[in-house]
Amino acid sequence: QVQLVESGGGLVQPGGSLRLSCAASGFTLDYYAICWFRQAPGKEREGVSCIGTSDDSTAYADSVKGRFTISRDNAKNTVYLQMNSLKPEDTAVYYCATDLSPFVRARWTKGPYNYWGQGTQVTVSS
Repeated sequence: QVQLVESGGGLVQPGGSLRLSCAASGFTLDYYAICWFRQAPGKEREGVSCIGTSDDSTAYADSVKGRFTISRDNAKNTVYLQMNSLKPEDTAVYYCATDLSPFVRARWTKGPYNYWGQGTQVTVSS
């Protein structure tokens, strides 16, 4: 059974950092692209970042470029999202997702993605 479990969310002050984790089970993460999305209250879900089967294959939303870094540790079957210089507008529930494709889609923010985690809350506030 394919499962994705996010962790690492919390409350942080503006300018602070968090590292989110997306742990996979039921499949070997090595062979598949994993993406992060977020959804703030009253807003549509938006793509944040994606990573393919090598660290050279990454994509970022313009709003997070230069601040967020996606990476993977295949030995731990986990994908990470390092978030630095956080802003109040980064506040959202963050989800990881996959469509069990090895590639980052050209239109990666659109999906569809068949498998989603339950989400982890990130709140950026002073």
